[in-house]
Amino acid sequence: MERHEFLRHLHRLVAPRNYLEIGVQKGQSLSLSRVPSIGVDPEFAINRALRCDLHLVRATSDDFFAQRDPIRHLRSGRNPLRNLSRGRPMFDYYRGGTRLDLVFVDGMHLFEFALRDFMNVERHADWWSVIVFDDILPRDVDEAARERHTVAWTGDVYKLIPTLERHRPDLLVLQVDTQPTGLLVVLGADPGDHVLRDRYERIVAEGVVPDPQPVPAWVLNRTSTISPDALIGSPLWAEIVRGRNRRLGWRAGRRRLETRLESMPGPAPKPVPVDA
Repeated sequence: MERHEFLRHLHRLVAPRNYLEIGVQKGQSLSLSRVPSIGVDPEFAINRALRCDLHLVRATSDDFFAQRDPIRHLRSGRNPLRNLSRGRPMFDYYRGGTRLDLVFVDGMHLFEFALRDFMNVERHADWWSVIVFDDILPRDVDEAARERHTVAWTGDVYKLIPTLERHRPDLLVLQVDTQPTGLLVVLGADPGDHVLRDRYERIVAEGVVPDPQPVPAWVLNRTSTISPDALIGSPLWAEIVRGRNRRLGWRAGRRRLETRLESMPGPAPKPVPVDA
Protein backbone atom coordinates (compact mmCIF):
# COMPACT_ATOMS: atom_id res chain seq x y z
CA MET A 1 0.00 0.00 0.00
CA GLU A 2 1.29 3.46 -0.91
CA ARG A 3 1.60 6.03 1.88
CA HIS A 4 -1.10 8.42 0.63
CA GLU A 5 -3.57 5.58 0.29
CA PHE A 6 -2.87 4.65 3.91
CA LEU A 7 -3.33 8.27 4.98
CA ARG A 8 -6.62 8.43 3.08
CA HIS A 9 -7.85 5.45 5.07
CA LEU A 10 -6.73 7.10 8.31
CA HIS A 11 -8.73 10.24 7.58
CA ARG A 12 -11.80 8.06 7.08
CA LEU A 13 -11.28 5.77 10.08
CA VAL A 14 -10.05 8.27 12.65
CA ALA A 15 -12.72 10.84 11.64
CA PRO A 16 -10.45 13.63 12.91
CA ARG A 17 -12.00 16.85 14.08
CA ASN A 18 -8.75 18.69 13.28
CA TYR A 19 -5.54 18.02 11.38
CA LEU A 20 -1.94 19.28 11.56
CA GLU A 21 0.62 18.69 8.83
CA ILE A 22 4.31 19.51 9.06
CA GLY A 23 5.96 19.52 5.64
CA VAL A 24 3.26 20.50 3.14
CA GLN A 25 5.35 20.56 -0.03
CA LYS A 26 2.92 20.49 -2.98
CA GLY A 27 -0.12 19.66 -0.88
CA GLN A 28 -0.75 16.05 -1.87
CA SER A 29 -1.35 14.78 1.65
CA LEU A 30 -2.95 18.02 2.84
CA SER A 31 -5.56 17.66 0.10
CA LEU A 32 -6.95 14.65 1.97
CA SER A 33 -8.22 16.78 4.86
CA ARG A 34 -11.83 17.96 5.13
CA VAL A 35 -11.64 19.38 8.66
CA PRO A 36 -10.06 22.50 10.22
CA SER A 37 -6.35 22.15 9.44
CA ILE A 38 -2.95 23.76 9.82
CA GLY A 39 -0.16 23.23 7.30
CA VAL A 40 3.42 24.20 8.18
CA ASP A 41 6.25 24.47 5.66
CA PRO A 42 8.86 27.20 5.04
CA GLU A 43 8.75 26.62 1.28
CA PHE A 44 5.37 25.14 0.37
CA ALA A 45 4.43 25.25 -3.32
CA ILE A 46 0.88 23.87 -3.42
CA ASN A 47 -0.32 22.84 -6.87
CA ARG A 48 -3.64 21.13 -6.13
CA ALA A 49 -7.05 21.98 -4.74
CA LEU A 50 -7.43 22.00 -0.96
CA ARG A 51 -10.88 21.46 0.55
CA CYS A 52 -10.66 22.35 4.22
CA ASP A 53 -10.73 25.29 6.60
CA LEU A 54 -7.00 25.86 6.38
CA HIS A 55 -4.33 27.99 8.03
CA LEU A 56 -1.07 27.81 6.07
CA VAL A 57 2.10 28.80 7.90
CA ARG A 58 5.24 29.57 5.92
CA ALA A 59 7.73 28.82 8.67
CA THR A 60 9.89 26.06 10.09
CA SER A 61 8.18 23.78 12.56
CA ASP A 62 10.45 25.08 15.34
CA ASP A 63 9.32 28.65 14.66
CA PHE A 64 5.70 27.55 14.39
CA PHE A 65 5.68 25.82 17.77
CA ALA A 66 7.53 28.73 19.36
CA GLN A 67 4.41 30.87 18.92
CA ARG A 68 2.33 31.63 21.99
CA ASP A 69 -0.60 29.47 20.83
CA PRO A 70 0.40 27.64 17.63
CA ILE A 71 -2.83 25.63 17.21
CA ARG A 72 -5.23 28.50 17.92
CA HIS A 73 -6.77 28.10 14.45
CA LEU A 74 -8.08 24.70 15.53
CA ARG A 75 -9.33 25.62 18.98
CA SER A 76 -12.96 25.51 19.97
CA GLY A 77 -14.27 28.69 21.55
CA ARG A 78 -16.82 29.44 24.24
CA ASN A 79 -19.84 29.59 21.91
CA PRO A 80 -21.03 26.05 21.03
CA LEU A 81 -23.14 27.20 18.06
CA ARG A 82 -20.25 29.14 16.56
CA ASN A 83 -18.04 26.07 17.00
CA LEU A 84 -20.62 23.98 15.18
CA SER A 85 -20.77 26.43 12.28
CA ARG A 86 -16.97 26.32 11.98
CA GLY A 87 -16.73 22.54 12.09
CA ARG A 88 -15.17 22.42 15.56
CA PRO A 89 -16.31 20.32 18.54
CA MET A 90 -19.11 22.19 20.27
CA PHE A 91 -18.06 21.84 23.92
CA ASP A 92 -14.30 21.23 23.87
CA TYR A 93 -13.66 24.59 25.48
CA TYR A 94 -15.50 23.34 28.57
CA ARG A 95 -14.07 19.80 28.46
CA GLY A 96 -10.36 20.43 28.82
CA GLY A 97 -9.62 22.29 25.60
CA THR A 98 -8.66 21.28 22.07
CA ARG A 99 -6.24 18.44 21.39
CA LEU A 100 -4.83 17.30 18.05
CA ASP A 101 -6.65 14.35 16.52
CA LEU A 102 -4.48 13.56 13.47
CA VAL A 103 -0.94 14.74 12.69
CA PHE A 104 1.28 13.97 9.70
CA VAL A 105 4.98 14.87 9.96
CA ASP A 106 7.03 14.96 6.76
CA GLY A 107 9.44 17.71 7.66
CA MET A 108 13.22 17.96 7.77
CA HIS A 109 14.67 14.47 7.30
CA LEU A 110 17.06 14.58 10.22
CA PHE A 111 16.67 12.72 13.50
CA GLU A 112 16.94 15.71 15.83
CA PHE A 113 14.28 17.64 13.89
CA ALA A 114 11.88 14.70 13.91
CA LEU A 115 12.41 14.26 17.64
CA ARG A 116 11.68 17.93 18.30
CA ASP A 117 8.58 17.73 16.11
CA PHE A 118 7.30 14.85 18.21
CA MET A 119 8.01 16.63 21.48
CA ASN A 120 6.23 19.76 20.27
CA VAL A 121 3.25 17.88 18.85
CA GLU A 122 2.83 15.85 22.05
CA ARG A 123 2.31 19.03 24.08
CA HIS A 124 -0.94 19.53 22.11
CA ALA A 125 -1.97 15.86 21.91
CA ASP A 126 -3.61 13.17 24.02
CA TRP A 127 -3.69 9.37 24.07
CA TRP A 128 -6.19 9.27 21.20
CA SER A 129 -4.05 11.47 18.93
CA VAL A 130 -2.76 9.65 15.85
CA ILE A 131 0.73 10.96 15.05
CA VAL A 132 2.25 9.75 11.78
CA PHE A 133 5.85 10.19 10.56
CA ASP A 134 6.87 9.69 6.94
CA ASP A 135 10.16 8.28 5.54
CA ILE A 136 10.87 6.14 8.56
CA LEU A 137 12.26 3.08 6.74
CA PRO A 138 15.09 3.87 4.31
CA ARG A 139 15.77 1.21 1.67
CA ASP A 140 19.56 1.52 1.70
CA VAL A 141 22.42 3.29 3.46
CA ASP A 142 22.66 6.06 0.85
CA GLU A 143 19.00 6.95 1.27
CA ALA A 144 19.53 7.21 5.05
CA ALA A 145 22.47 9.63 4.83
CA ARG A 146 22.27 12.88 6.74
CA GLU A 147 23.81 14.72 3.79
CA ARG A 148 21.51 14.22 0.83
CA HIS A 149 23.16 12.81 -2.28
CA THR A 150 20.31 10.74 -3.76
CA VAL A 151 17.03 11.61 -5.50
CA ALA A 152 14.94 9.70 -2.94
CA TRP A 153 16.00 10.65 0.60
CA THR A 154 14.77 9.72 4.07
CA GLY A 155 17.69 10.89 6.14
CA ASP A 156 18.12 9.34 9.59
CA VAL A 157 14.53 9.83 10.82
CA TYR A 158 14.45 6.06 11.48
CA LYS A 159 16.38 6.71 14.71
CA LEU A 160 13.14 8.02 16.17
CA ILE A 161 11.96 4.40 16.51
CA PRO A 162 14.56 3.09 19.01
CA THR A 163 14.60 6.47 20.76
CA LEU A 164 10.87 6.35 21.54
CA GLU A 165 11.01 2.67 22.43
CA ARG A 166 13.89 3.23 24.85
CA HIS A 167 12.96 6.51 26.48
CA ARG A 168 9.16 6.39 26.17
CA PRO A 169 8.05 2.77 26.58
CA ASP A 170 4.59 4.08 27.50
CA LEU A 171 4.03 4.98 23.84
CA LEU A 172 2.79 2.57 21.18
CA VAL A 173 5.21 2.80 18.25
CA LEU A 174 4.07 1.06 15.05
CA GLN A 175 6.23 0.67 11.97
CA VAL A 176 3.96 0.42 8.94
CA ASP A 177 5.20 -1.28 5.76
CA THR A 178 3.92 1.30 3.27
CA GLN A 179 5.59 2.24 0.00
CA PRO A 180 7.98 3.71 -0.71
CA THR A 181 9.74 4.37 2.62
CA GLY A 182 7.41 3.36 5.42
CA LEU A 183 5.41 5.22 8.03
CA LEU A 184 5.58 5.38 11.80
CA VAL A 185 2.33 5.62 13.75
CA VAL A 186 2.68 6.77 17.36
CA LEU A 187 -0.23 6.38 19.79
CA GLY A 188 -0.72 7.03 23.49
CA ALA A 189 0.71 10.54 23.67
CA ASP A 190 0.98 12.11 27.10
CA PRO A 191 1.22 15.93 27.05
CA GLY A 192 2.44 15.97 30.65
CA ASP A 193 5.49 13.80 30.03
CA HIS A 194 8.85 15.63 30.03
CA VAL A 195 11.29 12.73 29.64
CA LEU A 196 12.30 13.50 26.06
CA ARG A 197 12.65 17.20 26.75
CA ASP A 198 14.79 16.55 29.82
CA ARG A 199 17.02 14.08 27.97
CA TYR A 200 17.04 15.80 24.57
CA GLU A 201 20.68 16.96 24.51
CA ARG A 202 21.99 13.56 25.56
CA ILE A 203 19.74 11.70 23.11
CA VAL A 204 20.88 13.85 20.19
CA ALA A 205 24.54 13.60 21.18
CA GLU A 206 24.25 9.81 21.11
CA GLY A 207 22.11 9.59 17.99
CA VAL A 208 23.70 12.04 15.55
CA VAL A 209 26.75 10.44 13.93
CA PRO A 210 28.61 11.19 10.68
CA ASP A 211 27.80 9.54 7.37
CA PRO A 212 27.70 6.82 6.31
CA GLN A 213 24.97 5.91 8.78
CA PRO A 214 25.20 2.37 10.23
CA VAL A 215 21.59 1.54 9.37
CA PRO A 216 20.36 -1.50 11.36
CA ALA A 217 19.30 -4.60 9.45
CA TRP A 218 15.83 -4.50 11.04
CA VAL A 219 15.27 -1.15 9.33
CA LEU A 220 16.51 -2.15 5.89
CA ASN A 221 14.74 -5.53 5.99
CA ARG A 222 11.56 -4.19 7.62
CA THR A 223 11.52 -7.10 10.03
CA SER A 224 9.40 -5.34 12.68
CA THR A 225 6.75 -3.79 10.47
CA ILE A 226 2.99 -4.18 10.46
CA SER A 227 1.07 -4.72 7.24
CA PRO A 228 -0.82 -1.54 6.34
CA ASP A 229 -3.84 -3.61 5.31
CA ALA A 230 -3.89 -5.39 8.67
CA LEU A 231 -3.59 -2.11 10.56
CA ILE A 232 -6.30 -0.42 8.50
CA GLY A 233 -8.60 -3.39 9.10
CA SER A 234 -8.04 -3.35 12.86
CA PRO A 235 -10.82 -2.34 15.31
CA LEU A 236 -8.18 -0.06 16.85
CA TRP A 237 -9.51 3.03 15.08
CA ALA A 238 -13.09 2.56 16.24
CA GLU A 239 -11.71 2.20 19.78
CA ILE A 240 -9.82 5.47 19.41
CA VAL A 241 -12.88 7.35 18.17
CA ARG A 242 -15.10 5.85 20.86
CA GLY A 243 -12.64 6.63 23.66
CA ARG A 244 -11.99 10.12 22.31
CA ASN A 245 -15.68 10.93 22.18
CA ARG A 246 -16.12 9.66 25.74
CA ARG A 247 -13.05 11.59 26.90
CA LEU A 248 -11.50 8.56 28.55
CA GLY A 249 -8.45 9.28 30.68
CA TRP A 250 -4.93 8.35 29.59
CA ARG A 251 -4.65 5.09 31.55
CA ALA A 252 -8.01 3.69 30.43
CA GLY A 253 -7.42 4.75 26.83
CA ARG A 254 -3.90 3.34 26.77
CA ARG A 255 -5.13 -0.03 28.04
CA ARG A 256 -7.76 -0.20 25.30
CA LEU A 257 -5.22 0.59 22.59
CA GLU A 258 -2.85 -2.08 23.83
CA THR A 259 -5.61 -4.68 24.00
CA ARG A 260 -6.61 -4.02 20.40
CA LEU A 261 -3.02 -4.19 19.18
CA GLU A 262 -2.32 -7.45 21.00
CA SER A 263 -5.12 -9.09 19.00
CA MET A 264 -3.55 -8.12 15.66
CA PRO A 265 -1.50 -10.60 13.62
CA GLY A 266 2.19 -9.90 13.10
CA PRO A 267 4.70 -7.82 15.10
CA ALA A 268 3.22 -5.52 17.71
CA PRO A 269 4.63 -3.46 20.59
CA LYS A 270 5.48 -5.41 23.73
CA PRO A 271 2.92 -4.78 26.47
CA VAL A 272 4.16 -2.17 28.93
CA PRO A 273 2.44 -1.60 32.28
CA VAL A 274 0.71 1.78 32.21
CA ASP A 275 2.33 2.55 35.56
CA ALA A 276 5.85 2.16 34.09
